Amino acid sequence: MASYSYQALTSGEKAQVQRGRIEADSARHARSLLREQGLVVIDVKEENKHGSQSLRLGAANLATLTRQLAGLLDAGLAIDEALTVLGEQSENKREKTLLSLIRQDIATGLSLSASLARFERVFPGFYRALVRAGEDSGKLPGVLLRLADYLERREALKSSLSLAIIYPAIVILVSVAVIAGMLTWVVPQMVQVFQGAKQVLPLPTRMLLGISGFLSNWGMWLFLLLVIAVIVFVRAMKNPDFRSRVHAWRLTLPWFGRLERSAETVRFASTLAILAGSGVPVLTAMSAASGVMSNLPLKAAAEQAARQVREGVSLARALAAAKAFPPILVHLVASGEATGRLDTMLERAAAEQSAGLSRRVETFTQLLGPAVVLIMGGVVLFIVLAILLPVFEMNQLIK
Repeated sequence: MASYSYQALTSGEKAQVQRGRIEADSARHARSLLREQGLVVIDVKEENKHGSQSLRLGAANLATLTRQLAGLLDAGLAIDEALTVLGEQSENKREKTLLSLIRQDIATGLSLSASLARFERVFPGFYRALVRAGEDSGKLPGVLLRLADYLERREALKSSLSLAIIYPAIVILVSVAVIAGMLTWVVPQMVQVFQGAKQVLPLPTRMLLGISGFLSNWGMWLFLLLVIAVIVFVRAMKNPDFRSRVHAWRLTLPWFGRLERSAETVRFASTLAILAGSGVPVLTAMSAASGVMSNLPLKAAAEQAARQVREGVSLARALAAAKAFPPILVHLVASGEATGRLDTMLERAAAEQSAGLSRRVETFTQLLGPAVVLIMGGVVLFIVLAILLPVFEMNQLIK
C-alpha cells in the first residue's frame, strides 16, 4: 500500500474542509475509501517518500519531545491536542512537520504507533514497540515517561563513549602534527648551521637530522599512503564480513574491548528491561533490543539467544550459551526469571554496567592528559637536547 494525502468536504449542512492521509492500493482505492467515510473528495495525491523518509530528529530532541508528550498526556490531554500544543511551541521546522503529519494520521483514525511506523528513521523499532505496548495496556503516559528516561540515559552514555574515543584521537593527531611540523620545518633551519662543522655531531643530533630528513623527503608520500589506507578501510567496512571481523577484533583489545562490551550490554539490557516491563513479549523485546546493538558479533549473539528462547530455552541459559555477555547479566536475568521480576533485574544489570562504564571512561580521560603531557615533554626534551648538545661541544672547543 501507498500513502495518499487528501482534501475532502465533510457531509452535513456545515461542511468543512478536512485534510489527512490514508493508506490505499491506488488513488482510485483511496477515493473509494474516503467516500465510504461519507466525505466528498476534493483532491487525492500520492505522497512521495521524500516527505516522510527525509525527516530527521536528533536523539536529544526525540527524548525531549517524548517527555513533553508524556507530560501532556498525563495531564489529561488527548493525543491530537497534545500534538497540536507541541507543534505550536516547537521552533524546529522538521519537528513541526513531523508533528503535523502524525496529527493528521491521528485525525484519520490511525493509532499513534501506526503513525510512528511510517517514520522509521525517526522512531526506531523499540520505540514503536513501546508505544504500541502503552496503547494496548492503557498506560501510554507512563510508558512514554520511561522511554524518555531511557533515551536520555542512552544519549548520556553515547556522549561519554564519544568523549572517550574522540578526545584522545584529537590529542594524538594534534601532537603528531606538531611534532611532524617541528621535524620538517623548524629543526632543519636550526641545526643546518652544525652540518658544515668538521666535528662529529652527537648521536641525538644525528638521529634528529635523520628523522627530519626522512620526513622532509618522504613525509608527503606517507601522508598520501595514509589517506589511501583510510579510504580503502572505510570502503571495506561496508562489507558485512569485514566489518564483523573488525568488530570482533575490537572486542579483543585490552581496554577498549571491555569498554565496548559494557556499552553494548547496557544498550541491550536497558532496551530489554523497558520493553519487558511494558508488557512486550520476550521474543519481540529481544528482537528490538538486538536491533539497537552496533557491534555485529554481539548482535549475532543476541539474535542466537533469541532463537534459543523461541525453542523453549530460558533467557538466562540462552545468554549464557552465547558466551558474549558479562556473567553478572546472566545471573541477574536468572534471578529475575526465578522471582518474576525480570524487568527489575535487567534494569539493575544495566545500571551496574553503566556505572562501571562511566568510571572507566572517567578514569581514562583523567589519565590521558598527564600521559600526553609526559610524552610530548619527552619528545620536546629530546629535540632540545639534540640541538643544544652541539652548541655545548662548540663552546668547549673554543675554550
